[in-house]
Amino acid sequence: MSLTSSPAPTVSAVPQQRWRRKAAQRLLQHYPVGAAGGAIVLVLLLLGVSAWWVAPYDPLAVDFGAMFRPPGHTHWFGTDSFGRDVLSRIIHGARTAFIVGFGSSVTGATIGAVVGVASAYFGGFTDLVLQRLVDVLISFPIIILALAIVAIIGAGTEKLIVAIALSFLPRAERVVRSSALIVREMVYIDAARALGGSPARIIFKHMAPNVTASYLVMLTTFLGQAILLEASLSFLGLGVSEPTPAWGLMLRGAAVDFVQKAPWMAVFPGLAISVTVLAFNVLGDALRDALDPRLRG
Repeated sequence: MSLTSSPAPTVSAVPQQRWRRKAAQRLLQHYPVGAAGGAIVLVLLLLGVSAWWVAPYDPLAVDFGAMFRPPGHTHWFGTDSFGRDVLSRIIHGARTAFIVGFGSSVTGATIGAVVGVASAYFGGFTDLVLQRLVDVLISFPIIILALAIVAIIGAGTEKLIVAIALSFLPRAERVVRSSALIVREMVYIDAARALGGSPARIIFKHMAPNVTASYLVMLTTFLGQAILLEASLSFLGLGVSEPTPAWGLMLRGAAVDFVQKAPWMAVFPGLAISVTVLAFNVLGDALRDALDPRLRG
C-alpha cells in the first residue's frame, strides 16, 4: 500500500464573501447616511481618477467666443470668464482636491499618530516636552497655522500638502496619545517589555494596531477638513495656482467681478466643496459609531 500525502487544506473564499456581504448589509442597515457619504466619496474619487476620460471638454482650453455661457445642453454647468467649461474644471478639480486631501491627511495623521504613541509609551520628560509643544501648536486655529506655514515655505501644490499636514499633526498626536495611554497599561504591554521587546517593536507591533480605530475616524475627518483648507487657501491665492483646476480657484475667479453676471461660476464649485466635505463628515461619524463599542446599539 503506497502512502500519498494528502493535499493541503485550502481556505474557501465563500466565507470571506459572505462576511463582506454581511458587513455591507450591516453598514447599509445601521448607518445608511454614512453609507451614502461613502458612496459620494467613491464617486468623486472615481471622477477624479478618470477625469481626462469623463470630462466633456479640456479644462484648460480657452474659448473667448464662449465666455459666460449659462448652463445648457452644450455646457451643463456653463462657462467661465475665459470660456472654459465649468463642469470639466469641477471634475478635474476633484483630482486636485483628493491629491491634496489624501496627501496632507495621511501624512499629518500618520506622523502625528506615531508621535502620539511614542509619547504615551515613553512618558516622563519626553511626554512632557512633546505635550507642551503640541499645546503651543494646537492653540492656533488650523487655517491660521496653515496660513503661517504657507507664508514661510511658499505656495504650490506640494508645499500646500506639507502646510496642511503640519497643521493636522498636533491634533492627530493628541487624539492618538489619549488612546495609547490606555493601551500602555494593558497586561500584554508589560509582558512584551518583560520578554525584552524593544521600544520600536512594542510601539509599532503592539500599541499602534490597537489605536487604529481612532486613527481611521480621525483620518476621515481630516480628509474633509483638508479639502476645505485647500479650497480656502486657493481662494486666498496661497494654494494651487492657475491654470490648475481647483475648486477654491474657481470661487476666487467668480468672487467679486462676475458673481452677479455669471452666478453659476460660484454656485457649482461651492456645491462641490460642500457636498464633498459633508460626505466625509457623515462617513467619519458612521466609522466612529461602528468602531467604538461604546456607541454601538
